[in-house]
Amino acid sequence: MHLDYVILGALAVRRLSGYDMRGWMERSGRYIGYGVQLPQIYRRLAKLVERGWADFDIDARENGPDAKVYRLTEEGREALLAWARSPFEPSPRPMDPDFKLRFVFGGQLGPEIALDIVSTELEYRLKHDATTPEAPLPFTYEAQIPELDPVWAREIHTMAHENGYASAAAYIAWLQLTKARLETQIERCRDERDKRDVERHER
Repeated sequence: MHLDYVILGALAVRRLSGYDMRGWMERSGRYIGYGVQLPQIYRRLAKLVERGWADFDIDARENGPDAKVYRLTEEGREALLAWARSPFEPSPRPMDPDFKLRFVFGGQLGPEIALDIVSTELEYRLKHDATTPEAPLPFTYEAQIPELDPVWAREIHTMAHENGYASAAAYIAWLQLTKARLETQIERCRDERDKRDVERHER
């Protein structure tokens, strides 16, 4: 179901063929962490057309077969907005792709939506992932096979914990910076709106 909203979100930006959409996913879209194969994209596009959320025009091409270029319908717009504005539930797994999908394809519809998603994610991460760098490892390791050195195993496990801690800390810092940036953007928009209202009133 997530792919439906990825497609709807992409079609909100521009009209695309299935091939173009796959190309975007292989380039800048890969940083969102959501890649699918071309047949899966075409299957979902057909379902969205069947549901009335998308439609297409035929683009005649001289150097190849004609292409279906898809566009968002009014029903698709309403479905995308309903998804973007629905309550966001963070995943227990930090840096889950679901957050990125919601942030990009929901957040692109307005800074208030983006702020709500980021604030929810940040609150959850501060509660569940803001742990200490000290690894909660057992006091003693007892080797069960001759190839394992308990001291070295403990060292490796500590490094892995520190990697997870550093990643979570960096992610939380990014969420805090993004939250502040969105709040500034929203405040700037309000100031501009208030200024326009005053100017209209003075005319």
